[in-house]
Amino acid sequence: MKKLLFIAMVLFMGMSVQAQFSRAELQATGLTCAMCSNAINKALQQLPYVENVKVDIKSSVYQISFREGAAVSIDGLKNAVEDAGFSVGNLKLSGRFNNVSVANDTHVQIGNETFHFLDIKDQVLNGEQTITVVDKNFVSPKKFKKFSSATRMACVHTGKAGSCCSRDGIKADTRIYHVTI
Repeated sequence: MKKLLFIAMVLFMGMSVQAQFSRAELQATGLTCAMCSNAINKALQQLPYVENVKVDIKSSVYQISFREGAAVSIDGLKNAVEDAGFSVGNLKLSGRFNNVSVANDTHVQIGNETFHFLDIKDQVLNGEQTITVVDKNFVSPKKFKKFSSATRMACVHTGKAGSCCSRDGIKADTRIYHVTI
């Protein structure tokens, strides 16, 4: 019986959750003019999974649509902004979810990425949902401090799986994105 339960747990942990991100809202910081906005716009447009970018210059917010079925790189979005000479101040990802159970201070596999949910109520995500990335370099230091204090797991400070994540079957040094709803 124990063997059967162990096999079921391994199969469950190895399964990817049914969800795909279709768009993002990215707020950049450090912009001073329209040329700054244009530099970020061009950098984001060059990413292979980005279909379209619309920018609100006044608020420095970029509405990004992703190509259907394309694997989205969250760090790739941040790197594009940083390579243009700016920083990410906020990143929200939206997509369709199909019975994705999330709980506070737990890890969930979505597509090829692992997400650690912080400061949330246990719930099941269905339909269009938005999650906010709260990792270091995705939010202000003040917000990061708030969210990082919501867990005792070390992965929140490194962004990489450590011994704290092994209980969920996550391999060491796997990239972990910390998010909230």
